Amino acid sequence: MIRLSLNSTLPIVNFPNFAAVMEKNALQQHRPVAIWLFTGVGMVIIQVLLGGITRLTGSGLSITEWQPILGALPPMTEQAWQAAFDKYKEIAQFKYVNSHFTLADFKSIYFWEWLHRDWARLMGLVFALPFIYFVAKQKIGRSMVQPMLILFLLGALQGAIGWIMVKSGLNEENLYVSHIRLAVHFIAALLLLCYVLWFALKISTPAKDLVYTPSLRKLNIWLLVLLTLQLVYGAFMAGLHAALAASTWPDINGMWWPAGMFRQGGFFTDIVHNQITIQFIHRGLAYLISILVAIWWWKAAQTPVFCRLHRIRYLPLLLVLLQVLLGVLTVMNSQVKIPMLMAILHQFTGMLLLLALVWTLFLSNGKAPATAKIAG
Repeated sequence: MIRLSLNSTLPIVNFPNFAAVMEKNALQQHRPVAIWLFTGVGMVIIQVLLGGITRLTGSGLSITEWQPILGALPPMTEQAWQAAFDKYKEIAQFKYVNSHFTLADFKSIYFWEWLHRDWARLMGLVFALPFIYFVAKQKIGRSMVQPMLILFLLGALQGAIGWIMVKSGLNEENLYVSHIRLAVHFIAALLLLCYVLWFALKISTPAKDLVYTPSLRKLNIWLLVLLTLQLVYGAFMAGLHAALAASTWPDINGMWWPAGMFRQGGFFTDIVHNQITIQFIHRGLAYLISILVAIWWWKAAQTPVFCRLHRIRYLPLLLVLLQVLLGVLTVMNSQVKIPMLMAILHQFTGMLLLLALVWTLFLSNGKAPATAKIAG
């Protein structure tokens, strides 16, 4: 029997410090995985931008076959190039839009679609090979396996949507891929982007960076809902080249309530297919989101000064103002054709704003502080 005298002392464990040490060790262990996921975020952003360039250059239907392995290389001989061009000549886009194309013209549009597809192949390798390595080295715990599988399923779904979208335009009726299918493809890519970012934040952000702000979090969620709708209309704008319908600002072709907004056979038809209506909605959502982001910024200033959310509160505000500016410049310079650089920068800033709001939502996801219970 072991006896302890009254003067004996036992070591005292500081549980809060112990938990902090454990969390720090976990974050260090997951650091390579987090870097891998953040790399994936960057690659998805580039892929979406390549998709935007592909649409604006009218390149999306230039490759009429889906060959996951053999298609990684472009045609290597003049005979192979001519065979690919002959297949393109069979679809409506060539017959009614690009019948003047020479082989050199075809090569120029082929490049963007090929690069878009090859970047997707590279992304598949970048996601798959490190995953196998991390599993083999036991750097991915059991709790992370299911989110990883969801990530791969989202990536596969995105690839399938892309090919279905392209295949739908390979006929003798459609001049371009439907802007609605384009929007589905775009939003699916953004869903994958946000999922990867959230996962990366989850394994790289210490608990002390999270803050409990339910009202701010609710406003953040509404902002993400509105921004998602705005991005859908951004895809509609790109898919229909709707910027060409009105290149004035702040008015729309000299009017605040432009004529012709509801003259295409019904409310739903107009809000989905009418260029003027789509641009009107896109502008209106931009103003609304800007006001709400400003309110969010003001409310975020009331969070504790030591928290990360307080320190980055300016980021969404600066991005939304830049986004509006780029949108205005894109519209005002779209008299004959849409300026490629401005349109892509506009799309890029929109994605950064989305990621910033996902980040702020994550940081406002802290647990409610414990309240002391007083016995009556």
